[in-house]
Amino acid sequence: MPTSPFLEKLKAGKPLVLDGATGTNLQMRGLPVGSPSDLWVLENPAEILRLHRDFLQAGSDIILTDTFGSSRIHLAHAGLEARFEETNRAAVALARQAAAEFGALVGGSIGPLGEMLQPNGTLSEEAAEAEFAAQARLLAEAGVDLLVIETQFDLVEAAAALRGAQSVTSLPVVVSFSYDRGTRSMMGVKPGQMAQTFNDKGAAALGINCGRSLDENFKVLQDLRAATSLPVWFKPNAGLPVVTPDGKMSYTVTPEMMGAHAAEWLAAGAGLVGGCCGTSPAHLAAVASAAH
Repeated sequence: MPTSPFLEKLKAGKPLVLDGATGTNLQMRGLPVGSPSDLWVLENPAEILRLHRDFLQAGSDIILTDTFGSSRIHLAHAGLEARFEETNRAAVALARQAAAEFGALVGGSIGPLGEMLQPNGTLSEEAAEAEFAAQARLLAEAGVDLLVIETQFDLVEAAAALRGAQSVTSLPVVVSFSYDRGTRSMMGVKPGQMAQTFNDKGAAALGINCGRSLDENFKVLQDLRAATSLPVWFKPNAGLPVVTPDGKMSYTVTPEMMGAHAAEWLAAGAGLVGGCCGTSPAHLAAVASAAH
C-alpha cells in the first residue's frame, strides 16, 4: 500500500501548521456577506488562489480546499447543484496548484450538509452518508492528501460523514467538531463524547475548529486531549466577532495575541494548529512562528 504523506508527517511528531479562515478573509477581499465562499471557486478563482498562497507564505503545512459548503445538498440551497462536480474539482485544482509551489499538503474540506438528520429533521442517516460519500469521492479523485470533516456538531451526522468517506477512499480522515456553546456543540456534544464516539472508528486525528472564544476553545482542547490518544487538530476562531457600524464582522484577537496563545496550544497537546473565523494570514504567520 502506498504511504500517506499526511500520516508520515504525523508519525514524524513535529507540529504541523494548518491554514486560517476562508470565508471571513474572502469577505475582506470583496466577497459579499452572505454569499457562499464556494461561489468564488468558479467566479473568482484568482482570489481563492491568492488566499491559499498567502497562507502558505505565512507558514501553512496544510491548506484546505474551499469546499466546506460544496456538498450536493448545500449547493442546491444556492441553486448550484448542477455544478457540484465542477466546483469540487476546481477547488482541489486551485489548492493543489498553490500547495505544489510550497511543498504543502491539501486537505479536502467537508462541512455539515445544512439539513438536520432524523429525528430532528427529515434527512435519513443513509441519505446523509451517500451525500458525504459523493463529495469525498470527488475530492479524493481530484487529488487531495486527506479529508477534513469539519465544523460538525451532531455525532450522528459526523459518523455518517466518516462512514461515507471511508466507503469511497482510503485517504486519512480528520473529524473536527465546533463547540459553539462554549464546551459543548450546538447539539450538546462534549469533547469527551466526541472522542468516545470516534476514537476507534479509523480517524487519523480528532479536531476542534470554529467555536467561541480562545479561552473556551482552549478548555475544549484540554478536554479532548484527555479523552483521546489520537493527534489533535486545533483551529480556533480569532476570538468572538463584533459587528462594526457598517454591518461587517470584526475580530478583536490580534496576530500577536494569537501567536502567544499558540505556544499554549502546543504545550497542551495539539499537534496540528491553525485558525478558523477571523484568522488572517498575519494571524497564521504568528501561529506558524510559535510552532516552527
